[in-house]
Amino acid sequence: MNGVHDMGGMQGMGPVQREQNEPVFHSPWEGRMYAINRAIGAWRKWNIDAGRHEIELIPPADYLRMSYYEKWLTRNIELLVKHGLVTREEIDSGKPAPGSAKAAPPLTLNGVPAALIRGSYMRPEASAKARFKSGQHVRARNMNPVGHTRLPHYARGKAGTVIRNHGIFVFPDTNAHFLGEQPQYLYSVRFAARELWGEQASRRDFVFIDMWDSYLERI
Repeated sequence: MNGVHDMGGMQGMGPVQREQNEPVFHSPWEGRMYAINRAIGAWRKWNIDAGRHEIELIPPADYLRMSYYEKWLTRNIELLVKHGLVTREEIDSGKPAPGSAKAAPPLTLNGVPAALIRGSYMRPEASAKARFKSGQHVRARNMNPVGHTRLPHYARGKAGTVIRNHGIFVFPDTNAHFLGEQPQYLYSVRFAARELWGEQASRRDFVFIDMWDSYLERI
């Protein structure tokens, strides 16, 4: 979907501030947020694409002011409420509703190592057909979906070259909305910087973007 979250190629956002020796977490609550995210994800009430889409629904002003893990917190609250795991009143009060059932957590300490490596979205057994091959010239579709997509706005309508076939993967555009995985081939597509940004870009620069079959059309 189009929104402020699709920041690739945006102008006027200021330079990227690279932090030397950046820690994994800047404060303890961020690490806690990461752990909570893993724990509630074990309920399997939603998938990674639905989680990404929920972040896209954060109002633009809030999205721009929030830190990375603040967005995770907001996303997780909304998903927990939407899927009936908690109520809005329980979130606001920090206490369970009177008489609510106590559920056993789906993720225990012993299950953490397996949970950290679980989650491959590759589907080699699926019967999808590859429409493109390495070296083929393609164009990214110029589409503006109202739902989730991994096709960046700055690449839409631009021409590139298929460099690699990654295999068959879950299609995020449908998976995010619980419309089925609809696995299809995923490619690495190379775009010249000048194709994306115009003549002011360097001739030597290229951008490689992973794109699903549905994002591409033949030239």
